[in-house]
Amino acid sequence: MDWMAWTLPTAVFFSGIGLLLVAMTVYELRRPCVERRGFLPIATTRGDRLFIGLLASAYVHLLVIGVSDWDLWVASLLSVVWLLVVMRWG
Repeated sequence: MDWMAWTLPTAVFFSGIGLLLVAMTVYELRRPCVERRGFLPIATTRGDRLFIGLLASAYVHLLVIGVSDWDLWVASLLSVVWLLVVMRWG
């Protein structure tokens, strides 16, 4: 049976996502949010924007890796920037 090789970058990535979800849960419990409209065509909450931002960041990352010769760090930076934009103004 083959097992997935958990490298340090993989563990850091998934730990970061887990910590982000825990932090958003605590923040939501302390300060409940209301839906608002940004540049996204729907009214969203913080959790909605986090989900949309993470999903879109994954696609941005795959797009940069798939169609360019840029370094992996450039794809990661663009993905994080996009996530922050969606969280702030989405």
